[in-house]
Amino acid sequence: MIPLEFSDQLKQFSKRVASMKDSIQTEEATKTSLIMPFFSLLGYDVFDPNEFVPEFTADVGIKKGEKVDYAIVNEGQPVILIEAKWAGEKLDRHDSQLFRYFGTTCAKFAILTNGVIYRFYTDLDEQNKMDEKPFLEINMLNIKGSQVSELAKFQKSNFNIEAIVDTASELKYTNEIQALFAQELQDPSDEFLRFFLNSVYSGVKTQSVMERFRPILKKALNDYISELMNDKIKNALNVEAPQPEAVKPTETPDETEKEDAASRHEDKIVTTAEELGAYFIVKMILKDTVPTQDITYKDTVNYIGILYQNKVTKWICRLILNASRKILILPDENKKEVRYSLETIYDIENYRDQLIEVAKRYM
Repeated sequence: MIPLEFSDQLKQFSKRVASMKDSIQTEEATKTSLIMPFFSLLGYDVFDPNEFVPEFTADVGIKKGEKVDYAIVNEGQPVILIEAKWAGEKLDRHDSQLFRYFGTTCAKFAILTNGVIYRFYTDLDEQNKMDEKPFLEINMLNIKGSQVSELAKFQKSNFNIEAIVDTASELKYTNEIQALFAQELQDPSDEFLRFFLNSVYSGVKTQSVMERFRPILKKALNDYISELMNDKIKNALNVEAPQPEAVKPTETPDETEKEDAASRHEDKIVTTAEELGAYFIVKMILKDTVPTQDITYKDTVNYIGILYQNKVTKWICRLILNASRKILILPDENKKEVRYSLETIYDIENYRDQLIEVAKRYM
């Protein structure tokens, strides 16, 4: 049997985590059901106490018998400490415990996990002192593409301390900047807002002016990012958006009048960049299920419909995308609408399985 690529293995494991996490009630069950299989996925023999040591002793000062849940050992020395918590427990309160353990060993990395979230730490700020913030955090329910290559560095076959440390600093600060930028996109701070207002507004920047411009800045930035993403998606697919095929009507006066009326109605429809972006996202999700030429769209005044083979009776989904709301509509088995609220068009990815299921019904 040909082994799956690491990214495919992660996807399968992610589904396992999603299906099991709510039924796990204890820390021990979390270890055996989620955490140990995760490190096995990375290539470690979790049943070899010379490689994957449970209850590793990490005495702190005068306190003896302090133990960390696991240590990955190389040539008799710990290189990674692992502190495990129950799957339903938040990790924020437990990094101080791992902080104490880290300083008493020669381990270069520490991982705090509840089997769903994995936080990776090292000592970038001060030698032999664990950083307060992780340089990498992975949510097994939402693994980002860029994180796969970083996680692959922790595979037993790839593990190289120097190589990981070299990229950890850049990764840590990149993540922090991205988190800060995401926060500013969601709710621009006064400092962030003033930076732009200094260039575009010459009047006195009173608090009322600031509040008036805050939603404008938020919309401008998010629209710009959406357009960038749409361009990237289009370039990746290297296809043009399909144009609705013209059907020549029977040339009778009544039909001609209907066509003219329909034409005037169509003039009011403008397919936005956001709608095209949503179309390409759905197309990418379905590209391994449906021939790409069979996935088309039809725009209307109220929504954009994604169709199978350009047939309105075989609609895969409908999307309402406007300033006040973003809604994904999927047909159930009886063609009744099921609606899902979206924050952005990129949330469509969360409904990948449902979209594939709908498409398969038409094939």
